[in-house]
Amino acid sequence: VGEQVLLKCSFKSSSPITESLLVDWTYRPLSGGQMETIFHYQSVPHPTTAGKFKDRISWLGNVAHGDASIAIQSPELSDNGTFICSVKNPPDV
Repeated sequence: VGEQVLLKCSFKSSSPITESLLVDWTYRPLSGGQMETIFHYQSVPHPTTAGKFKDRISWLGNVAHGDASIAIQSPELSDNGTFICSVKNPPDV
């Protein structure tokens, strides 16, 4: 709580990295419920503009090096849950 938290995500692709590469981070609270997209990357980072993570997520990744990591600022116990990183690099998934 209080310190920035790093959510690491690394990937490998057999296809060259292009502008069509997509990264999606989704979140589901510990209490269950809907998965929500909290971060999207396609050529440039697109942090969520709504919900509990609004203005608290920063992109730390470098897709050229197989890194799709993000950071969450000012984490709270209520942020606890499942975070999923999904990378698609067409035609590779």
